[in-house]
Amino acid sequence: MKIITASEHQSLASPSMLTLANDVDPRTVDLSGVNRIDLVFPKFTDGRAYSQAFLLRRRHGFAGELRATGDVLIDQLVQMQRTGFDVAVLKAGLDASAAQRQLERFAGFYQGSAVGTQPHFAVGATPPSR
Repeated sequence: MKIITASEHQSLASPSMLTLANDVDPRTVDLSGVNRIDLVFPKFTDGRAYSQAFLLRRRHGFAGELRATGDVLIDQLVQMQRTGFDVAVLKAGLDASAAQRQLERFAGFYQGSAVGTQPHFAVGATPPSR
């Protein structure tokens, strides 16, 4: 996951970029020609953008960039990555190097995620012969 600061984030509208409010059902949006979607966390306690990211990756098969914007805190980054976000725009005043250390703290997970759907025990396993 790429981490950028609020000052590095550019939310300039373009035909290939879309910003979704957290009350929009992503299954109802036409994603033709879209290669970046900004999902908004208006407050860190509002997790609807996690569900949007998961739906976009798993149900829509969206392969473009998902960017977390808004009230993005360091302790949310691992969950954001696991639900399908590629980029997180940190809330103003937060240290990007501390955020990177948070992501490096966890080397792997037992269960699957929005992107890597197989559980750890099934990765690389050969199917049983009959």
